[in-house]
Amino acid sequence: MTTPRDVLPIALVGLGRMGRAIETLASDRGCEVVARLGPDEMDSLSTAALNGARVAIEFTRPEAALTNARTLLALGCPVVVGTTGWTKQLAELEEAVRVNGTAALWAPNFSIGVQLFLDIAEEAARRLREVSGFDAHVVETHHTAKKDAPSGTAIAIADRLAAGLGHPVPISSVRVGSVPGTHEIILDAPFEQIRLVHEARDRRVFADGALTAARWLAQRHQQQQQAPALYSMRDVLRTPSSS
Repeated sequence: MTTPRDVLPIALVGLGRMGRAIETLASDRGCEVVARLGPDEMDSLSTAALNGARVAIEFTRPEAALTNARTLLALGCPVVVGTTGWTKQLAELEEAVRVNGTAALWAPNFSIGVQLFLDIAEEAARRLREVSGFDAHVVETHHTAKKDAPSGTAIAIADRLAAGLGHPVPISSVRVGSVPGTHEIILDAPFEQIRLVHEARDRRVFADGALTAARWLAQRHQQQQQAPALYSMRDVLRTPSSS
């Protein structure tokens, strides 16, 4: 059972569906939401408004993500960024980490299963390069409210495939209904086809992973074993203590 001194105080930046999902799971994962920050609060954020949060989790909009992260880093608060659709600015986030000396973690998807799926994609591409006749394609399906297309996860999958195959892999995006997130790799040959699918059944899978990432980042920041960096879920899963 988690004791009070083990509870991780966190700040939520973004009070939408993901923010609500994170708050619902927080206490079960040894975390306590001590600050809830919307756009108005972020415009004039202070250390006092963080209310003792040791790490922040940001799920907002692509146009706000970098500014929010910079604001938190400047206050010395490590931040887990879950917003997608702004990856062209990742170098700027990395620079903000360096300038402020505070760590950040970004991932296009916090599902543990997706992290395994990415590794499977990389291995599949490596093996396919040794044979001929197969074409690769990524198909991603999300709810109609998702702003970015293709999804950050689909881009990551296609990048892993492309690295192994040695050529770009196309992505098709579908926006329909309330689908939390489905990603499919199609490997097609003239007389056969391989289909690899990851399906998120509930957005709580992303909230759970974000909380895991937050605990890992807060611990890494506290230990200060090395210079602050921009981390990913790969770093979390490859650290034995993350469990």
